[in-house]
Formats: sequence, C-alpha cells, structure tokens
Amino acid sequence: MMITREDIRQLAQFQCDNGEGCALSFYFQPQTPKNKSHKEEAILAKDLVRNAIRDAEKHGKNGDARADLEKIYQIAGNLRGNQARAKAIFACKARNVWKEFDLPPILAGSQLFVNQRFHLNPLAALLGAQPRLFVALVDRQRARLFDLRLDELAERKEMFRPLPRKRSDGYSGYDGGHSQRRVDEEAMHHFKAVAEYLKEELEKGAFENLIIGCHEMNWHEFEPCLHPYLKKRLLGHFAADVATFSNDDIRDRANRILRETQETRRHEMVKQVLGQGHRNGPAVTGLRRVLRSLELGEVQSLLLGENFHAHAVECTKCGHLDSHMVGFCPVCGHETRELTDVCDAMIPLAIRRDIELFYVKDPDFDRVGNIGALLRFRAEGGKPSTRAIAG
Repeated sequence: MMITREDIRQLAQFQCDNGEGCALSFYFQPQTPKNKSHKEEAILAKDLVRNAIRDAEKHGKNGDARADLEKIYQIAGNLRGNQARAKAIFACKARNVWKEFDLPPILAGSQLFVNQRFHLNPLAALLGAQPRLFVALVDRQRARLFDLRLDELAERKEMFRPLPRKRSDGYSGYDGGHSQRRVDEEAMHHFKAVAEYLKEELEKGAFENLIIGCHEMNWHEFEPCLHPYLKKRLLGHFAADVATFSNDDIRDRANRILRETQETRRHEMVKQVLGQGHRNGPAVTGLRRVLRSLELGEVQSLLLGENFHAHAVECTKCGHLDSHMVGFCPVCGHETRELTDVCDAMIPLAIRRDIELFYVKDPDFDRVGNIGALLRFRAEGGKPSTRAIAG
C-alpha cells in the first residue's frame, strides 16, 4: 500500500522509551540489475540486516530487535532490483507494530536503522513539500479528474455534458449561427460546472494544488471560469487531449510542472532565508536558532541541506532539543541523552506540526550551517516553554 500523510504522522508520534523495544526502519531502493539473476539488491539488503543483527547483539538489544530483523531478512531475500516500487518497513515487536509501504523508486539507496524512533529522513526527503495534487483534463464536453500523490495517479471523477448537434445553416446562415451559439453556451455551462466542482473539492481540503490539461483554445475559455481561490492554487497547465492522453502521459506532464514549480519555490525560499536570517526578519539560520524557533512554534517551513546531520542532546522528560552538549536540560533540569543525528528528533517534530520541509543543495546555504527556517511569526519573549516543546 502507498503511504499517506496520516501514516507518516502516526510514525512520527512513535517512540520507544525505558528499554521497551527498538524501532526498526528499513528502506529498499531497487536498482537496475547488472545481470539477469537480479540478486545484487537482495544481497545488499540482506547484508544490511545481518550487520544490524550483529550490532543489536553487541549492544545487548538482541531480544528486542532480532525477531523483526529476521522477518525483514526473509523479505529482503525476495526483493529484486527490477521491481517498479521502492519499499519501506517500520517495525517494533515490543509494541506490536509492523507496517509496510510501497514508495516511488527514487530513494537515495537501501538503508536499515535501529533506534528509539522510526527513521523518517528518507520519507521527509521524498514527501518534503509535495502537496496533495489534483490534475484536471478538460475539453468542451468532458473532464477527467485525478488525484496525484507520490507518483500514484488515481482517477477520482469523470464529468460529461453532451453538446447539441449542429443543424444546417438555413437561410443566409442564420440557423447555423444560432446552432453554434447553443453549442458554445453548453460548453460554457460545462466549464463552469467543472470549475465549481474543483472549488468545492478545494474547500473540502481534497487537494492543495491544481494542474490543468487541455487544448490551448479550450484553456482560454476555461481559465476565466476558475474562482480566484483556484487560480492561487494553480501550478500550471499543459496541452492535452482528454480522449487520447494515457495515465502515464498525464503523470509525466503533471510531475514535470510540479518539479519546476518546486525548484523555483525552493530557490526563492533559500534566497529569502539567507536574506532575512541576519536581519531579525521572519527567518532564522543555524541549528541553535532553528531548534529554538521550532520549540516556540514559530516555524512555517524548514530547509535542510541534502546531507545535513549534527549532534545534539534531547531532554528525557520534556523533549527539549539543544545543540549544546549539556548533561541536564536548561528548561526543566532533567537529564539529557545524546543524539548522533538531531534529524532523528527534529524531523518527527516537524511532521507532527505539519511544517513544510525542503531539502536544498546550494553553496550559499553551506555557509549558514545547511539549516534554516521561514517563520510564521516571532514569539514574544524568547524562552521555550515545556508546552511549546511538547506540541
């Protein structure tokens, strides 16, 4: 099954404390096989599991993790590099958790993690700011409406309004002109009905952004029918024939527009963060400032360098994250634990709060620590509270 935002939120809520098991996260990325046996990726995946079993034994977690690891080992043996989907498995036997998801085959590689939380960085990179997307193919009498999420295209609805048949032109072409006006009126009713349906679905929260496919001459008729709210959510349109375009054609054209839009927005956001970050504007840069803004609930969009990772500590009681390696929490005074990668705690926090997450590759971003955020607001005062941290 394909993963949903609600699935990811549930995974982000999960944490093993006080020795109550281990959270296992396994990602399989298929590769083009080097020979017909298709065994390379299966061998790599099984090696990852064997190494994890050895590490679990070394750190005294054999009982907590071994059963799940052995189950993953069996699955890994059946994976093939030529399959169309990547796979993610999240497991914790002590808490009776086992979840498998199909993903688009665009992960960085096959990986396995054993920790207190599920490792969601690859999902965050995959989902990032990818919106719930609606694609509408429209002509003068037909519309096909699709959901597009994580490269999965699903047809939601088809709308059809037959046009009246044109009659002979009659005396001096009068009947022909009258007939054409009727055809044009019916086509306009159809366009308005499609636009109204899209507006209603947007208001219900069915999608966040919209892409239109239609002939260019139809676009000039249909575009004025779109409500201003829809136009704000419109990412673009492409030339398409409703009757002949395949699902693959629709997916490819829509994804191309989405990628171009996201790349443009990513570039603009980096520029905004770098420009505002040092002027006390609605942006911050650097791990310490970003962690503070996250805990105060100020962050709207989080930007991370593609390979960002950093050490930090986390309070064992209130969850405060600190870039200073202190033994006791400066907020509540309880003991802290070391995090080899702050993203293990930071990304689940961002997911729980519905914060946009962008991965960026920009040499200028390197100079500010490869981490920054755009803010909704700046909180009064400046000291994180335990309420802000727990959100």
